[in-house]
Amino acid sequence: QVQLVESGGGLVQAGDSLRLSCAASGQTFNNYMMGWFRQAPGKEREFVAAIRWTTETTYYAGSVRGRFTISRDSAKSTVYLQMNSLKPEDTAVYYCAYKTGSTLPVSRTRDYGYWGQGTQVTVSS
Repeated sequence: QVQLVESGGGLVQAGDSLRLSCAASGQTFNNYMMGWFRQAPGKEREFVAAIRWTTETTYYAGSVRGRFTISRDSAKSTVYLQMNSLKPEDTAVYYCAYKTGSTLPVSRTRDYGYWGQGTQVTVSS
């Protein structure tokens, strides 16, 4: 079992920055992927970013590439999502997720077996 706890969401204005954190605990394997997804009201959950834990290889959705940065701190078992130049369309509940193994693709929600409870990010215009 893997437990994931997100933090760092909030209400900001367009152009501001936020950093989300996701602390992992429990049994994790040596080779896995951590991802961030988001879900806006009335929409499906969508992929935002992912990081391969062992190599720190990163992957991004086109809508956030260049604005968001995913990183990890292995000593703290924590993954971060630094979000810059936020836009109103970034408003959503953000979830971190754990995927056993690090094979591609990284964007399918069904490949992630563990999820956090989500943290709300609201960007006002």
